Amino acid sequence: MKKKVHFARRLKVRDNINTDYVISGRYKFRIQDPKELCKHIFEDIDPGFAARVNKGDILVAGENFGCGSSREQAPQSLKSAGFYAVAAKSFARIFYRNAFNIGLMLVECDTGFVDDGDTIELDIEKGKLKDVSKGLAFDIKPIPSVMKKLLEDGGVVEHFKKYGGFSFDEQV
Repeated sequence: MKKKVHFARRLKVRDNINTDYVISGRYKFRIQDPKELCKHIFEDIDPGFAARVNKGDILVAGENFGCGSSREQAPQSLKSAGFYAVAAKSFARIFYRNAFNIGLMLVECDTGFVDDGDTIELDIEKGKLKDVSKGLAFDIKPIPSVMKKLLEDGGVVEHFKKYGGFSFDEQV
């Protein structure tokens, strides 16, 4: 996981973004195709948000991101929208697990300095999130090796297909 340059996509509402804000309940069961579902992310708090997302962007949020229901449509919609990762001060426990299960990277760090559209670099190996636009850098909470392996493989299902089960050797 090498350092990559991305663009930040910041929500107007920063803290306690629940999964119903990520993808409204009115779409969760009506639309099954993730490529269609992702067109409606954050529609209730920022109707034009999905149209501004480009492949490789990093969603930047505040505290307790992904609280609420345990449905996988929320992280799946973010991944399908093209987000490379989500950076937040903290994540709801179930959302955190669901995101890694589907291969969506989450990083925990101070995000208060990042504005929408800032150029940011995420260096997982060095544990840094840098806002190139402002010349600021912050430490990220280390991603456990098991989670890194799941990300490399594309999530739990792809990992299982690749190894015929769970395989997290010491070399991970």
